Amino acid sequence: MRAMEYEIRYYSEAVQDEILNLPDTLAARYVVLTRRMVALGANLGEPHTKAMKNGLFELRLKGAESIARELDTAMSRLKEVKHENP
Repeated sequence: MRAMEYEIRYYSEAVQDEILNLPDTLAARYVVLTRRMVALGANLGEPHTKAMKNGLFELRLKGAESIARELDTAMSRLKEVKHENP
């Protein structure tokens, strides 16, 4: 039996561009963690991911900081995505 694979969808091309412009060390960590997420799901546990709310997980990259404003943006985008895909 083959394990379920998850899909990572990006909110917009602008978000993808930001990811592509990460410093090399963060970009490498991003690739490793997102490959794990595709195989195992978003909840990798700390220190890799942190549960936020409403099924939203923060991908934690060493050297990057999370900001309350970023969480507000993420929650707003999650609502938009759920509204488009009921």
